[in-house]
Amino acid sequence: MRYLLLICNRDEQWLSPSPDEQPAMLQQYREFTQSVQASGRMQGGYALEASSTATTLRVRDGKVLTTDGPFAETKEQLVGYYVVDANDLDEALAIAARIPGARWGAVEVRPVRVMGGG
Repeated sequence: MRYLLLICNRDEQWLSPSPDEQPAMLQQYREFTQSVQASGRMQGGYALEASSTATTLRVRDGKVLTTDGPFAETKEQLVGYYVVDANDLDEALAIAARIPGARWGAVEVRPVRVMGGG
């Protein structure tokens, strides 16, 4: 089953770690990503730009409305994600617990819904 691992963190911490923290953080993410790829569980994933670069779109009464920035005003924003193939929720949670950002932010684990015929 596929799971989406949504990494939530404060933009400033994610995008501007201290000069002492940045090399270590990047290395931890490289090692995590390589280990998930080597396990054959990795389906995809990307880091995202700052939430301030987001544009939120809605269609109401046939009109497209856009707003600069994220939809919700929260301290933590979606900063990246992984899509993994796991046998069950417990395995997905074990993988998510190894994401470096889980130590200073949060990781939301959600099953990917299979739509239609496959």
